Amino acid sequence: MILTVTLNTALDLTYRVPALVPHAAHHVEEVTERPGGKGVNVARVLAALGHSTVVTGFAGGRTGEVLRELLAPLAPVDALVPVAGTTRRTIAVVDAATGDTTQLNEPGPHITAEDWEAFLAAYEPLLRGADAVALCGSLPPGVPVGAYADLIRRARAAAVPVLLDTSGEPLRRGLAARPDLIKPNLDELARLTGSREPLRAARDARRRGARTVVASLGPEGLLAVTPEGVWQAVPPAPVRGNPTGAGDSAVAALLSSLVEGLPWPARLTRAVALSTATVLAPAAGEFDPAAYEELLPGVRVSEHPA
Repeated sequence: MILTVTLNTALDLTYRVPALVPHAAHHVEEVTERPGGKGVNVARVLAALGHSTVVTGFAGGRTGEVLRELLAPLAPVDALVPVAGTTRRTIAVVDAATGDTTQLNEPGPHITAEDWEAFLAAYEPLLRGADAVALCGSLPPGVPVGAYADLIRRARAAAVPVLLDTSGEPLRRGLAARPDLIKPNLDELARLTGSREPLRAARDARRRGARTVVASLGPEGLLAVTPEGVWQAVPPAPVRGNPTGAGDSAVAALLSSLVEGLPWPARLTRAVALSTATVLAPAAGEFDPAAYEELLPGVRVSEHPA
C-alpha cells in the first residue's frame, strides 16, 4: 500500500471558457468537480496505475463532504480526519483559445491542536501498512510549520520511504529530517537554495538533507540528482493544455517506480510521460492513458557526468 498525506485537501473546480478576458463577464462552457489537493491527485493516479493507495489528511464542512462523496466511488481508500473548519476550493480557469490556465487557491480551514493530535493518532497506524508515503502540498492554517519534518521522522522510524513535495519553510524544515526524495519545481528549488542553476541547486538541496532530488524543469522535463547518478528526462515534444496536477502525476510515477524497484532512467521515463499526459487531460488530477502509452517510447533520458 502507498500512503499519501494531504493536510490541505481541496475540492478542485475546473472552468473552461472560450477566452479569458480581464474585467469581462464569461460564459463557462464546461465545469468539472474533482476531489483534490496534491496528495489526493497523487493517490488517484497511483490507483489508475494499479497500486493500492490510502489517502489521509483533513476534510471538513460542506466542501469536505462533497470531496469525500466524490472520492468514495474511486479506488483510493479514504482515511481523512474530520475537522470543524471547511475544506478549501481551488479553481482552475482554462482559456480554450490559448490553452493557458489561471489558478485560484483558497487557504484552507484552521486546524486546531486537537485536530493535529487526532491526525497523528491516525497517521502512525497507517504507516505500519505502507510501502511508501508521500507528504504533499501546503499546510493549512494552524498546522505547525515543522509538521512535515515530524511526519518524516515518524516514517523513517517505521522504515517507510518518504517523498516530500512542498515548498517554502515547510520544505526547508522538512529537509532537516532527511526525506528519501523531494520533488521541487525550479522556483521552489531557487527559493530553497538561492541558485537558479538546476544542477547546482539540486546538489545543494541534497547537501541540506534530501537523499534524492527530482526537479521539475517545466517543458524541459525532470532532473534527478541521486546517490546512483544524475539524469535528465525530456518529453518527446512540447504540449499545450491544463498543467494542473502534472507535478502530482510525476510524484505518482516516482512512487510507483520506487515500490516496483525500477532503475532511475525507467522511473524518470514514466514520470515525464505521465505528467505530460496529464497536461493533455481536460481535468486536474487525471491523465490520458492513450497519450501516456504513446509518449513513453519518445521520452529521452540522458545521464550527466558525475
